[in-house]
Amino acid sequence: MPVRAAGAESGTGIPKSPSETMEELEHTCPQPRLTLTAPAPFADETSCQCQAPHEKLTIAQARLGTPVDRPVRVYADGIFDLFHAGHARALMQAKTLFPNSYLLVGVCSDDLTHKFKGFTVMSETERYEALRHCRYVDEVIRDAPWTLTPEFLEKHKIDFVAHDDIPYSSAGSDDVYKHIKEAGMFVPTQRTEGISTSDIITRIVRDYDVYARRNLQRGYTAKELNVSFINEKKYRFQNQVDKMKEKVKNVEEKSKEFVYKVEEKSHDLIQKWEEKSREFIGNFLELFGPDGAWKQMFQERSGRMLQAFSPRQSPNSSPTRGRSPSRSPSPPWVINKTSPPSSPKAASASLSSMSEGDEDEK
Repeated sequence: MPVRAAGAESGTGIPKSPSETMEELEHTCPQPRLTLTAPAPFADETSCQCQAPHEKLTIAQARLGTPVDRPVRVYADGIFDLFHAGHARALMQAKTLFPNSYLLVGVCSDDLTHKFKGFTVMSETERYEALRHCRYVDEVIRDAPWTLTPEFLEKHKIDFVAHDDIPYSSAGSDDVYKHIKEAGMFVPTQRTEGISTSDIITRIVRDYDVYARRNLQRGYTAKELNVSFINEKKYRFQNQVDKMKEKVKNVEEKSKEFVYKVEEKSHDLIQKWEEKSREFIGNFLELFGPDGAWKQMFQERSGRMLQAFSPRQSPNSSPTRGRSPSRSPSPPWVINKTSPPSSPKAASASLSSMSEGDEDEK
């Protein structure tokens, strides 16, 4: 990275004199990323080659935003296996420790991790790439050392180291960050409770059968999953049983839905039938009941028939046609009240005889 001498002509990038001291050089440290459209660079590709002296800062100075000519270089390291929200939150805290900070993240290699900690799920390349795509990271250092040395801190111009304050015992030491704390370069961050790489691995181991069956169903082979022949057959049989259970469950749900619809429609039909039946019974009683219209109509017709068969008697003062005072036989059209016709036929016969008598008189 080019350096520029104090007082040099603009744009030349060359000191006026080779005898100029290092104190006169300005800082050319990389600045924090201003865009998130690209992954963070690797340190070996854009390492800090600033020739200006790197003055040691105190935490109080860094929190005031000094020095103004360069960002505060903060370092955080780890394995970062199965990169999760706990890792991201720790890096966010490291990035926001100071107003103007440049976050370098060191990631240990597979060989070093397997030696001091154990086997990882993700390879070192996958872990490097996961860190590069974290928004808080400005630079990634590959194959980071397990214990930080003065030479490493000087090489990368590191001002402070960020990590949780819990003593990290490893590599024969009770706390690998002890000398960093004694030098006043350690800044603590807070762990996120409830999530860690170990917790995630524990969940996978606990539900191993479920994940093995799922991946066999997705097309992975037993060899890829390191599953024995017997377990493979067992898992595949369990998958078939689960499919049958799912089908039965779907049929039961559809049957319940069908029964519910039938019950709903039956209820509607019964309700409509009850309404129609009440209406029909009301109409029937209104027509044929004790005080119904049919009885009234029947009584009216019966009265008319009786009036037709039994007319009123002529008055006694009606004039006679010069007949003798002797008692004359009753006219044929007068019906004897004491002996009413026994039947409609008799009544019709009397009417016919009356009409014949009238004709004789004429």
